Amino acid sequence: MRALKFHAEPDFDPDVLSADLNPLRAGERLRLLNERFGGNLVASTSFGLQAAVMLHLISEHAPEIPVVFIDTGFHFPETYQYAEQLMGMLNLDLRVYQPTVSAARMQALWGNLWENGKEGADKYALLTKIEPMNRALTELGSDVWISGLRRSHSQTRADRGFAERQKKTLKVYPILDWADAQVDIYMHQNQLPPHPLAAQGYVTMGDWHSTSPASKDDAESSRFGGTKYECGLHLDSNTPDFQI
Repeated sequence: MRALKFHAEPDFDPDVLSADLNPLRAGERLRLLNERFGGNLVASTSFGLQAAVMLHLISEHAPEIPVVFIDTGFHFPETYQYAEQLMGMLNLDLRVYQPTVSAARMQALWGNLWENGKEGADKYALLTKIEPMNRALTELGSDVWISGLRRSHSQTRADRGFAERQKKTLKVYPILDWADAQVDIYMHQNQLPPHPLAAQGYVTMGDWHSTSPASKDDAESSRFGGTKYECGLHLDSNTPDFQI
């Protein structure tokens, strides 16, 4: 069991951590986080198009960090297959969390929530993503959450710092400043397989019902018909019911 070295107290300044992380390489950032926060760390993955990069970095530099996969029940079959492929290659402590309401029950009670505008999409995100992630943070005793978000993903992420606070949780983004070309080079150099759907025109990856192929220049149109890009986890800190 990993020792608890440092809690991200509510008065801990994310800007200070961002400044510490800024000059470092991605692997060095992970090692610094592991040294500073130890057993309070958790990472998340969606096994999306570029998830292999963050997972490989964790495997190489801090494999003891638990990696949470939120299984919404609506991932593409290819995503589940890709997850199995990467898990067979990398040294990771994967923890799978699922909604307390099954996909069949959810649709029987509320229909296709993702088709019911912003209110439906928000309820869908709360049931399938936010609640399971909150449960993971609670059960794992983690208050420092590592994610593979990058500024180049979308306009909504362009101004993010390397660390930010979301209620009681400190969010940290070790590859925030990586460009797409850097991701491609890293995957090639480390012989990381692409997501199977990358060859079919997908430039982002989410649930099957709300993700579609698009051009790289118009990636934000690929989720929820262009009305909503964020997956439901990485939202503004002031979003109600966001994190514990």
